[in-house]
Amino acid sequence: MPHAPPLGVLLRQYAAGSALTCEPVDQGLLNRGWRLCTTRGRFFLKHHSDPETGTPAAIHRQHRATRRLAGLGVPVAPALPDRDGRTVAVVGGHCFALHPWVEGRHRHGGQLTTAQCERLGALLGVVHSGLERVMPTRGRHRAGPATSADPADTFALIDDLLARVRRHRPADPFDELARHRLLERRALLERHADRRPPRGAAVGWVHGDFHPFNLLYKGDAPAAIVDWDRLGLRPRAEEAVRAAAIFFVRPAGPLDLTKVRAYARAYRRAAGATPSQLAAAVHRVWWERLNDFWMLRWHYERGDRRADPQFPAASALAVWWTREYDAVCAAFAD
Repeated sequence: MPHAPPLGVLLRQYAAGSALTCEPVDQGLLNRGWRLCTTRGRFFLKHHSDPETGTPAAIHRQHRATRRLAGLGVPVAPALPDRDGRTVAVVGGHCFALHPWVEGRHRHGGQLTTAQCERLGALLGVVHSGLERVMPTRGRHRAGPATSADPADTFALIDDLLARVRRHRPADPFDELARHRLLERRALLERHADRRPPRGAAVGWVHGDFHPFNLLYKGDAPAAIVDWDRLGLRPRAEEAVRAAAIFFVRPAGPLDLTKVRAYARAYRRAAGATPSQLAAAVHRVWWERLNDFWMLRWHYERGDRRADPQFPAASALAVWWTREYDAVCAAFAD
């Protein structure tokens, strides 16, 4: 991955003027971006470096989706075409895209009023119904419902991670918390292994990564949904539940269920989803959280600590969610 973008080549290809400033944007976990100011304006330059989502075909699909959603009035920032009308620039084997710069800030659920939570749920519902209109339906059979996590595999992963924690020297507070949560999670899975859900619900097109860092606000209103790298065919209601679990988790782990309820009601209206669909999604995402250790895998297997700050609340949420399962279901389906 280049440490600096090939600005000269890209600016000529896009006829975007001469560079005045180029500052890295560090909030992305998968790709790299820069805030670019030129003699022609302000832009966001994105380097699609993630091998799973950074192929030209996948990027073109993202760009086609956002362009069509923009035509429906969804707040997005479609990629700009170059001199030849292409929205993906391949330089030295690396894929880049240029977007208009959207001025705004990120807001987590604790900063949103009840009315803004309703607007957030409605926005995601509009995204899902909009994608239904603008994306092709052929090929859906290739993305059937996913199988839920097998607890036997999770027990093996927990044992491996515990061994990695023990080997880490010198031990630090993160190791102590990781060990506590791994042992706690193993006990929860032993107690609830018989609640493994069946295969997932029918799929539809989803954003794939709808969370506070991928939504920009201008004042009180959403200005742009960004980072469509995970666009794909997955159960829609599960994306609604996952997003809420990120937006509305409190630092100690609980969800703000009052805000979840406002968000979920608006989502169901906008997406045409039923309470039973949301309840089933709650169960699947709860099970997913019980079996998921991606933050610890990044930390101990890859030596990547960028997700470490999220771990305390995320790991506490799985425990709280298990204890308050009925109340969480009611908040999403009421």
